[in-house]
Amino acid sequence: MTTIDRSRLAELTAAEQQRFTERHPRSAALHDQAGRSLLAGVPMNWMTRWPGPFPVFLDHASGGRCTDVDGVEYVDLCLGDTGAMTGHALPVTIDALTAQSGRGITTMLPSEDAVTVGDGLRDRFGLPVWQIAMTATDANRFALRLARHATGRRKVLVFNWCYHGTVDEALNVLDDRGRVVPRPGNTGWAVDPAEFVEIVEFNDLEALGAVLHRGEVAAVLAEPALTNIGIVPPDPGFHEGLRRLTRETGTLLIIDETHTICVGPGGATRAWGLEPDMFVIGKPIGGGVPCAAYGMTAEVAASVIGAASGDDADVSGIGGTLTASPLALAAVRATLAGALREEDFDISIPLAQRWADGVQGVIDDRGLPWTVHRLGCRAEYWFCPPPRNGGQAAAAIDHELDAFLHLWCLNRGVLLTPFHNMALFCPAHTVDDVDLHTEVFAGAVGALLG
Repeated sequence: MTTIDRSRLAELTAAEQQRFTERHPRSAALHDQAGRSLLAGVPMNWMTRWPGPFPVFLDHASGGRCTDVDGVEYVDLCLGDTGAMTGHALPVTIDALTAQSGRGITTMLPSEDAVTVGDGLRDRFGLPVWQIAMTATDANRFALRLARHATGRRKVLVFNWCYHGTVDEALNVLDDRGRVVPRPGNTGWAVDPAEFVEIVEFNDLEALGAVLHRGEVAAVLAEPALTNIGIVPPDPGFHEGLRRLTRETGTLLIIDETHTICVGPGGATRAWGLEPDMFVIGKPIGGGVPCAAYGMTAEVAASVIGAASGDDADVSGIGGTLTASPLALAAVRATLAGALREEDFDISIPLAQRWADGVQGVIDDRGLPWTVHRLGCRAEYWFCPPPRNGGQAAAAIDHELDAFLHLWCLNRGVLLTPFHNMALFCPAHTVDDVDLHTEVFAGAVGALLG
C-alpha cells in the first residue's frame, strides 16, 4: 500500500490553485460580478463544486471540446455529466431545433414528432407505453407516483448512495447503525425519510428480500450499476435476484438508465436482458435539450390509465406546462435517429477502454492500491480497492485527492466530471484526447509520489 504524503498534497494543490487563478482572470471577474445577483455567484448551486477557487465560465462547446471565456480549450470528458453524451452541438439536433423554433416552441399540444418519439423509445428500450418529462428527476418522481397508485403501497426502496437526480426518496442513506437518515447535503428535507423510504446496500440480496417480504414497498428504484458514488457494478446474479424478489412480493421494479445509457443504445436493460416494470431515461436523449422519458409495461399502464386520463389528470402531480414541448420532441426525434446508435458506441466504448487501460498502466507502474472501473463509454478511477456497494464507496472518498487530481487535469486541458473521477466519451473524441489524459494523469501521480 502506498500512502500519499498529505503535506506534499497540500503544497501541490496550492500551486495548482495559483496556476488556475493566473490562467482565468476573465472567469474570476465574471464570478465576482455574478456574486451581486446569483447565490454563490453561480446560476445553479452545484456549479461551485468544480475545482479551483472559482468556477470556469464557458464561452462555447462543440463535439468533445469546450472553450472558456479566457480562451482556454479543454478536452471535455465531463460532457455535461452525461447530458451532452452525444457530443456538444450535435449537428442533427441543432438542425431540428432551428427548424422547429420558427414553428413554435411550446404549446401544451402534442406534435407529430410525439408519435415518432414514442415508437422510437418503445423499439429501443422494449417497454410498450411511454410518457415524456422535462428531466430524469421528474420522470423518476412521476414513475414513483404511478407505482404507489398501482400498488396501493406508500414506501419506496432505493440502494444506499444511489443516484436518481433530486428525487426526495433517493436523497437518503443508511447511518452507521443501519437507520435511514437524510444524506449529507440533503437541504430542507420535510419529513423523516424512514416514514416512506427503505434503503439497503447494492448487491445485498438477503437484505433486499427481508425488506420486500414485509409487503410495504410499492417500487424498487434502481440503477443497473451505481454511478454517481463511483461505478459499482452488480454482482453476478444480482439483477436476476432483484427481479425474482420484486415479482414474488408484488413490488414494481423501476430501472433508471439516466447514466447507464453509456452501456449501449438500449442501456444496460437491453444489453443485460433486464425486465423492468418501468424504465426512466433522461439527459442525453435530447442532445442537451432538457427532456426525459419514462416507460411502462402494458399491465402497469392499464392500472394507472384512470389517473393519467381522468378529469383530475392536470392536478395529479405528474407533468408540467413546458413538458413534451414541440421543441423538446423535435430534439429527441433527431437525437435518437442521429446519435446514441450502435455505430456511435462502437467508437466511444473503445476510447473508454483505452482510457481505463492507460490509467491502470500508471497505477500498476507505481504499485498503487487504486483501481479503475469501466461501464460502456464511461470509466473512472478509485483511490482504493474496488467497493462492492454504496456504503463502501462513500467511505472511500478522498476529497483532498479528488480536488487535486481534478485541478491538475483542468490546468492541463482535461475536464473531468467534478463530483468524482469520471470520464465519459462521445464519438467526437479521439485517441489523442485519451492519451493526453493518460499523460496528464501520469504527471499528477509522479508529482504526488516524487
